[in-house]
Parts: sequence; C-alpha cells; structure tokens
Amino acid sequence: MSSNQPPPLVDYNLFDADLPLREAFEREGASWAHEQVQELGRLAGTQQAIDWGFQANANPPMLKTYDRFGDRIDEVEFHPAWHELMKVAIGHGLHGLPWREPRPGAHAARAAGFYIWSQVESGHGCPVSMTYAAIPTLRKQPALAAEWEPLITTLEYDPGLRPPSTKKGVLFGMAMTERQGGSDVRANTTRAVSVGSDGEYLLTGQKWFCSAPMCDAFMVLAQAPGGLSCFLLPRVLPDGSRNQFHIQRLKDKLGNRSNASAEIELEGAWAVMVGEEGNGIRTIIDMVNHTRLDCVIGSASLMRQAVAQALHHTAHRSAFGKLLSDQPLMVNVLADLAIESEAATLLMMRLAGAFDRAADPSEAHFRRLAAAVAKFWVCKRAVIVVAEALECHGGNGYVEESILPRLYRESPLNSIWEGSGNVNALDVLRAMHREPDTIAAFFAEVETANDSRLDRAVNSLKRDIASSDDVESRARRMVECMGIVLQASLLLRHGDPAVADLFCSSRLNGEWGHTFGSLPSGPKLKPVIERHRPRF
Repeated sequence: MSSNQPPPLVDYNLFDADLPLREAFEREGASWAHEQVQELGRLAGTQQAIDWGFQANANPPMLKTYDRFGDRIDEVEFHPAWHELMKVAIGHGLHGLPWREPRPGAHAARAAGFYIWSQVESGHGCPVSMTYAAIPTLRKQPALAAEWEPLITTLEYDPGLRPPSTKKGVLFGMAMTERQGGSDVRANTTRAVSVGSDGEYLLTGQKWFCSAPMCDAFMVLAQAPGGLSCFLLPRVLPDGSRNQFHIQRLKDKLGNRSNASAEIELEGAWAVMVGEEGNGIRTIIDMVNHTRLDCVIGSASLMRQAVAQALHHTAHRSAFGKLLSDQPLMVNVLADLAIESEAATLLMMRLAGAFDRAADPSEAHFRRLAAAVAKFWVCKRAVIVVAEALECHGGNGYVEESILPRLYRESPLNSIWEGSGNVNALDVLRAMHREPDTIAAFFAEVETANDSRLDRAVNSLKRDIASSDDVESRARRMVECMGIVLQASLLLRHGDPAVADLFCSSRLNGEWGHTFGSLPSGPKLKPVIERHRPRF
C-alpha cells in the first residue's frame, strides 16, 4: 500500500455496515427478508460488483438502428457488466418483490435492497424501478395484468427483443414527455387512433425522453379522441414482428451514463388502452408515485455511498500530523454529512412503509403528501452531500478511479426525473388543497415526537400553510420546512439520540451555518461518525 493512502473500501457488507438502515428495516416489518437483503449487501461490497459498476459506466450503451441487411431493428447494446448488474437486481426481486410476495413489509424490504444495490451502480436501477412501478397501473386493466404480471414478477432476467410469450421475464419502461411540453404532459401531441373494439389503438408521435428503450413494453401517454389516455405499448408484437417504435438517438447525459435514454418516434405503433379514455394522468399516476419513491431511495443511496467513502478515506489518511478523521474541523464535516444521510435513510424507509400500509386511509393520506415532500427534499440534498463528501477526499476524490465523480454526476438526476423540484413543490400544494386529509395525516405523523424545537418549527410551518398570500412563490420554502420537520420527528422517535439532537439543534434551532461542518461542537460528534463508518 502506498504511503498515507487508504486501503480500498471493498469486501465489506453494505447492509451490516449501515446501522440506521438495519434499524429501520426491522421497524418497518421487513425482518423476514433479512437474509436476502444481507446477501445483497455482501455482493455489493465485492470487488467484482464494484468492477461491474465501473465497466458499465465506462462502456455506455450503443444504438443499432439497422441490421446488416438494412432492416430496421432499433436495438440497444449493453456491456456485459450491465447485464450482470441487472441479473443480480432481478434475481433478488428488486423489480417486483411486493407483487411477488405481498406480505407486510414487502415494500420496505424491497426499498432496502434497492438502496443497497444502487450503491454499486445507479443507472441500471431505472428499468428495475419502472418495472416495479408498472404493476399498480397495469392492475387498472385486469385482463392486461393477468397477461403481463406473471412475466414481470419472475426472478429471471431475460434480455432481448422477442415476443413476451416466449420470454422468462420482461421489463417495463415509460414514455410520457415530449419536446413541446416536458412536464406539462397535457400538451402532448402524440395521437391514438382506435383500430378495434378491444381497446386497440395505433399511436403516432414523438417522445423526447423514453426511459430504457430496450424494455419489452412501455406505458405511454397519447391523445385519444376522448383526451389524454394511457396505453401499454409492446416492443415486439405477438407474431414476432417489431412494433413501429423507432429510436431516433440515445441521449448523451451528464450522469446515468450506463443507462439508455432515448428520443423515439412512434409511426402507427400498436398499443392497448389502460384505464379509461381521457384519464391518462389518473391512470399512470400510480406508476409515477412508485417511481418517485425510488427517486428518494436512489438519492438516499447516493448519499450513503458518498458518506461511507468519505468516512473510510478520512479514517486512513493523515495530514498535519493527525488522521483526517481526528482533525476537529473534519470531525464536524463528517458528523454533519452522517446526520444528513441518516435523516434521508429514515425518511426513505418510513415512506416505503407507508406504501406497505396504504390500505389504512391515514397511511394512504400520509403517503400522498410525504412522497412529494421527500422527492423534493431528499433528492435536492443528495447533490450537496455528494459534493462535500468528494471534497473530503481532496484531489483523490476528483479522479475517475474513485467512485466520487460518478456519484456527483448522478446526484442531480433524481431531482429532475418524475418531476423537478418546482413540479413536486406545486404537487404538495395541490394535494393539500384538494385532499385536506393529507396535511392532517402529515402533521399527525410529525407531532408524534416531543421536542420544543420541533414544536416551534411545526407551529411556524402551520402559519405558513394557513396563509394564502403568494403561496406558489413560497412553495419551495414551505416544502423544505415540511421535509425537515418530518426528518426531525423521525430522528427523535427512531434515530440515534445524538443524531436527533444535533439535527434539531442545527436544522431547526438555527445553530448551523450555510455549509456542512458548522454543527455545534461537542463530544457527540465523534460517536455519530463511528455509528456510520463502514467496517470490514
């Protein structure tokens, strides 16, 4: 080992090393899946898995529009490492565990597994997430669900474009946004023309962002005569011919480079309507909400991996006569980062638990609001957490041989996908206005904790919500406060007491600056670091 360089962070179990996750895992009723998620944690720490992540990003997917005979095939080729990552994800049910094993704690168990395996490589999580999210929307058309769900919930990763009936398992994608509208999907111009009495349509138009175009089928929004509607569009038709789904180009993206995102054109592509004509947004919203959960999980995962790397590096690197992890100012930075990561992990798992318990009206109301709040807040925090963790490494973190540049490029993604910050902030306002029970359920959850600092913050938040003056202009600030008080309440009830106290002192009580590393000093900081430091 080179002088004053840390050993590689390898051959450790990411689940065993994450105490806040393990505690939340038990609390949310997922203990029956302990062995499965622990095994994922072991795999995620191996050199082989780490290599797969680097290889998949160094060799991004390539589009093959035509075969050697000049026939259009619209196929995407991936590096073998991508397929290995997918094989593990699908084999451990990260695409469908709650539907395959519908028991208490299934969404929480799946969330923990997705969080663990995403720390190896984030890009391949996109088709895994959309496949998981497709089933609630599919179930609005029982005949389609009966046909597709058995293929979705298998543990077989079976890539390649072939008739679904000949495959061991399938993946689902999504195509909603268009050039002229973006998040304003009601402005979509893709047209759907009925061609039969069984809900069959031909779709014509362009989609600006089609996630994971190599998937077997897609949920697509298009304008039918009765308004914007939702459709299931397969890539390969039952007779083996390719549907009229043409990939124009793959996006050259900032991050998420292992995954294919495409611009596509539909030229009379065959599809089947899902749900009622004109109710496209209402039909697909369940898919959107489940992918929003995964945006929160993915951001919490990025934070955890970045913080683990920073804690490991500073525990083995010396400067000015001391280990970095013993330098008082670095101790403050590391503890602050660890607190932020723990808060994100607890919120992620509580939200997953709400998905498990959504049959309870109070949990369903809480989920409706908390999903948008967490999507806004946790996804935004990931960017600055990863940046600060990178700085803890100095120049060592700025080179591609470390994982930090990849984490940094990936960190803005989840705040953009499935609705940017503004879209989610406005969704919170919409939910509170249209469904007052959601805000009642939110405060019922938050006010379960007992702390004077939290009480003051909650009372201030309630005054802000009650005021109708310039409410849209204030929406970001309001939703930020909602995210912070929810995290504070969760930490006070379920987190480490030192972490909860430091979080409340800094985030609620104003004993904090504008950067990480400005916590109140004291003896609590070092134990917080030790609670989060990964160990071999």
